[in-house]
Amino acid sequence: MARAVVPIVAGLAFFALLFGVTWLFADQATDNRKREIRPGNYTFRVGPVDDMADIVKKEGPILYPDLRDTLYQRTIVVDHQGEEPSVGWQVYYAYPADRSPECLVTHVEGTRNFVDCEDRTLPVEALHRPVDARPVVENRSSLLIDLRAP
Repeated sequence: MARAVVPIVAGLAFFALLFGVTWLFADQATDNRKREIRPGNYTFRVGPVDDMADIVKKEGPILYPDLRDTLYQRTIVVDHQGEEPSVGWQVYYAYPADRSPECLVTHVEGTRNFVDCEDRTLPVEALHRPVDARPVVENRSSLLIDLRAP
């Protein structure tokens, strides 16, 4: 009986030990791996400042749909004031400062005005100014929107 049972028990113990060692190595390998969160690109390249300033001057502020998700609560308006294309940029959310994000505005073409959900006509300066989006002019030539919180 011992000659039949001992080899089987020893074989099972060997394979259990082999499985356990393999499991420990795999567990250590996955725990020691660097856990790095890679956020997406949080800058949006709008275009050359000269071209964008001309567009805003001729057609009014530019409305961009939500750049982060599909809820459209972060639809932004890019505005430029002044004669120097590399300065005077401002970003607004596309809803009035005195209303909630559900009250999206529409642009009155060719003007600096917007119409809100209550049919009020508002100048671009009456829109909500975000704290987590700002214009950045890169190398005095390219306009970016930085979508990271300050």
